[in-house]
Amino acid sequence: MSQVQRMSRLMAKTLRDDPADAETLSHKLLVRAGYVRRTSAGLWSWLPLGKKVLDNISRVVREEMDAIGAQEVLLPALLPKEPYEASGRWDEYGDLLFRLKDRKGGDYLLGPTHEEIFTLVVKDQCSSYKDLPVMLYQIQTKYRDEARPRSGVLRGREFQMKDSYSFDTTDEGLAESYALHRAAYQKIFARLGLDYRIVSAISGAMGGSASEEFLAPAAAGEDTFVDCPNGDYAANTEAVTFTTDPVDGSVHGALEELDTPDTPTIETLATFLGVPASATLKNLLVKVDGEITAVGVPGDREVDLGKLGEHLAPAVVELVTAEDFEGRPELVRGYVGPQGLKVRYIADPRVAPGTAWVTGANKADTHARNVVCGRDFEVDDYLDVVVVEEGDPCPVCGTGLKLGRAIEIGHIFQLGRKYADTFQLDVLGQQGKPVRVTMGSYGIGVSRAVAALAEQTADEQGLCWPREIAPADVHVVAAGKALQTELAVDVAEQLGAAGLRVLVDERPGVSPGVKFTDAELIGVPKILVAGRRSAEGVLELKDRRTGEREELTVAEAIARLTATV
Repeated sequence: MSQVQRMSRLMAKTLRDDPADAETLSHKLLVRAGYVRRTSAGLWSWLPLGKKVLDNISRVVREEMDAIGAQEVLLPALLPKEPYEASGRWDEYGDLLFRLKDRKGGDYLLGPTHEEIFTLVVKDQCSSYKDLPVMLYQIQTKYRDEARPRSGVLRGREFQMKDSYSFDTTDEGLAESYALHRAAYQKIFARLGLDYRIVSAISGAMGGSASEEFLAPAAAGEDTFVDCPNGDYAANTEAVTFTTDPVDGSVHGALEELDTPDTPTIETLATFLGVPASATLKNLLVKVDGEITAVGVPGDREVDLGKLGEHLAPAVVELVTAEDFEGRPELVRGYVGPQGLKVRYIADPRVAPGTAWVTGANKADTHARNVVCGRDFEVDDYLDVVVVEEGDPCPVCGTGLKLGRAIEIGHIFQLGRKYADTFQLDVLGQQGKPVRVTMGSYGIGVSRAVAALAEQTADEQGLCWPREIAPADVHVVAAGKALQTELAVDVAEQLGAAGLRVLVDERPGVSPGVKFTDAELIGVPKILVAGRRSAEGVLELKDRRTGEREELTVAEAIARLTATV
């Protein structure tokens, strides 16, 4: 069947100028090239070219998921409240959840992810260990009520996602399912032409043990990751860990209080005492599910509130306000120290037992020095919560880490039995007794992958798609009047009959310059031009990525292009 799309009939209005609200490259180009159009904040309509790219990514995902034995299903996007209430995520998702009521007053949500519903499906369908293992997946629209949707389709309120789930009776089985998905993801992203990194991540509210992200390095990325130059380590900054051994605290003198007027900040304190900020201990007060908690880090580092929140999930973490100090005379703003503090104290591992600090004395205009961890105060919990900086030591080899920005395109979790426990997902085991099922959860952002590819592959002229997911294999351009147009259409039909997906620009009344500009902007891998030598039966073939051009006869061009199918 011929796969020829005429530009004269294509609903794709290209734009010369960037949209006023566009900040990222993918946002600008996907709109300008006629792939998507904004419907509302965070909501996008996929036009024919965009839908082809979206479908091509979905096809690759399906093929690789099917190859590992996963089975495709389709669950509803409109979901009842009760399963999410049972798991706790009805409340945990907070304002991110789209909630609604039906005409009878029943509570529903638009699904952000489907762990609960998949668990219930397997509970209904599987009763014996003989029914497992099983891997199920869907490609479906998800919903999250983002406060500030931005960057085009990178962060919307509605998005396409592949989510899959594995169900096993043993931890070893879960590890095998996890490995199958990990390998499948590597094949998927390689076929899509994405440059990506696999990095360690933390599970957060998802729960479970092992967790890894697939990140596509890009300036527009909202994730920050670290990479060891030696290749020993890669992680999302929220998952970076730092360890230090205890030191001998007996070498430090006795705790000494110091008169330090008007020094409520690390900067003013360090200047007043003439010590480096790294010698001071910063104590940040936050509320964890409403309870005041202190977080201690070296004075030259900042607390990563996102990292802290992930470590403490599903608890809600927020900064204290002026009202929180009322009725708490032991909490002196700007002069808080861990010694004698009657709240939970979390510290970064750099605040190791035996280390001595200059810190607040819990009195106005007063600090203390030689405040030794383990002698003068105790740490309730150690969590790596500082903002990671370029040059921090690699946890494996000690080499200075490099920081990079990236787009999260995939995430895989070993969930374990969190949801199986919630919904009592058991099967009859080989010994005739109930066995609790263990789960994995695996996601790929399908619509996000479109934007990630645009960010990584575009150039100054426009989009530049890899062939596997491009909306066409070749873009034929009629750069002239009747003769060129007739030849372009004829060649396009021959290429289509040979199995190529063809976009042909035979628009009447459109200048060759505009056609060339649109061909570069749309980004099909090969551009075939019927131009000045059309009367001789000679065409120009251009590689969109490299810019290489060569003149070929019609027969040569068709043979060259069909050889790639």
